[in-house]
Amino acid sequence: MGKLRERMAADLRLRGLSENTQKTYLGCVRQFAAHFRRSPAELGEAEIRAFLDHLACERQSSTSTRHVYVGALHFLYRVTLGHPEVVIKIPFPRRSEPLPDILSPGEVERLLASVRSLKQRAILMTAYGSGLRVSEICALHSADIDSRRMLIHVRSGKGGKDRYAILSERLLATLREYWRLARPSGPYLFPGTKAGRALTTKAITHMMRRAVERAGIKGKHVTPHTMRHCFATHLLEAGTDIRVIQALLGHRSIRTTVRYTLVSRRHVRTVRSPLDTLPGAHTD
Repeated sequence: MGKLRERMAADLRLRGLSENTQKTYLGCVRQFAAHFRRSPAELGEAEIRAFLDHLACERQSSTSTRHVYVGALHFLYRVTLGHPEVVIKIPFPRRSEPLPDILSPGEVERLLASVRSLKQRAILMTAYGSGLRVSEICALHSADIDSRRMLIHVRSGKGGKDRYAILSERLLATLREYWRLARPSGPYLFPGTKAGRALTTKAITHMMRRAVERAGIKGKHVTPHTMRHCFATHLLEAGTDIRVIQALLGHRSIRTTVRYTLVSRRHVRTVRSPLDTLPGAHTD
C-alpha cells in the first residue's frame, strides 16, 4: 500500500495530528492490509468487521487497542479514500475506564531513589514534577526549560497544542546537575542512543519497569503515565483548583480532569455521608 500510505501520511500531517498518532494510525492500517494481503482500497465494511472481530477474539486485544484501530480505519476511509459510507456503521467499542493506580508520596520517593542513572531520575522527576506525558518528555528541547520564569514550554502536545508546565525548584536543581555532567549534544534535553535523535517512549517504559521492581512497589500497575496521574491527584489533594490542573495537564475538556476527583481518597474522606445528617443519627 505504498502510494496509499503516502496519501494517508500526508492527510495525517495536514490534519495536524501528533507524530505518535500518525505512526500509530499508519501501523494499524498496515496490519489491516497485511491481514487480508490486499489494499484497503479493495476492502469494505465486511472485511473491517471481520478484522475487528479477529482483534477481539483471536488476538484478545484490549478495548482501548481496538478503539485506536477503529479510529485509524475511520480516518483512512473517511479522509484519505473519501468513502465514509464504508465505516459509517463501524462503531467505536465502548471503553471501560478503570481508575488508575496512584502512588503515595512515599512510594514516589522510593521510586526516584531506586533509579541509579541521573538522566533517568531527571526523566521521572519531570513526569511527576510537571505532569508531562511521556511523548512530551521525549520531545523536550533544552531550550524549553525556562529557569527565569520557572516554566517548561511544552511544544505540540496532544492535539498539536503548546502549553506551559510548572518547573519545580527540586526538578530544576536535578536538571542543572544532569546538564553539567551529561552535556547532551543536539537540541533534545533527553537524547536517545543515536546522535540527534530523541529518546523513545519504549525506552522510558523499560526504565520504569526496572525502577518499580527495584523500589519494591507491588500490587499496583505502574507505568510512566502513572507519574502524570500522581501529579494531578497529589495537586488536587493539596487543594489546587481543578481548572488550574486542567491547564497544567493540557486537557481539552474539564471532564477529563474531573476524573481525578474519583481517585483522590482525601476528597472522598472529606465528604460526609447523608446517613450521618439524619435526625436519628444523633439520638440513642
